[in-house]
Amino acid sequence: MLCIFIQRILMHIQFKKNIQFTRHVKVSGRVREFNFRKIPGIPEELFHVDVSDERSNRIMFKMQKTDSQWKILEQQLPQWVYEGESKLHDLIEEELHNPSE
Repeated sequence: MLCIFIQRILMHIQFKKNIQFTRHVKVSGRVREFNFRKIPGIPEELFHVDVSDERSNRIMFKMQKTDSQWKILEQQLPQWVYEGESKLHDLIEEELHNPSE
């Protein structure tokens, strides 16, 4: 009697949505374009954010959710970036709850 064993290989594929979006925000009297990208594959919630300054230099920083608030991680950034932190928090929360397509 010939027995043939077929081994099943089960693969579990998990898809994670790539979250990235751009918003225009008025901060310190100027409208600026902020680009957001959620950093995947890490346990804590973290967004990479970038924006241009008056000289078109790209300013990059990270925002992390702590105590239900999105906060800028400690870095040396222009003061106007910190002034817009609460607006950036609101934009991230809005996107996570009502994703744009």
